[in-house]
Amino acid sequence: QVQVVESGGGLVQAGGSLRLSCVVSGSTFSIGALYWYRQAPGKQRALVAGISSGGSTNYVDSVKGRFTISRDNAKKTVYLQMNSLKTEDTAVYYCNPVVDFRDYWGQGTQVTVSS
Repeated sequence: QVQVVESGGGLVQAGGSLRLSCVVSGSTFSIGALYWYRQAPGKQRALVAGISSGGSTNYVDSVKGRFTISRDNAKKTVYLQMNSLKTEDTAVYYCNPVVDFRDYWGQGTQVTVSS
């Protein structure tokens, strides 16, 4: 069994910052790439950022320069540092780790950015 738990969401004013965390636990032999997705009301879930097992990162254009994804392999944790938040960043953020070549999902954490 693999458990994925996100935390760190909340309500913040535009221009503020939040740091999301995602802990992967349970029967994990190999954690590969780690991704953050988000789903805004009425929209499909979309990729925000990813980090490979080697540390290479990629971001959707709308968050480049504002968001930073990082990982701590010893803690089996991935982070998403979000700065200069905008109202359009409001969404439920989901962690998607690839564990033993399978996709897993957390329950999501709500991020609300007020104007």
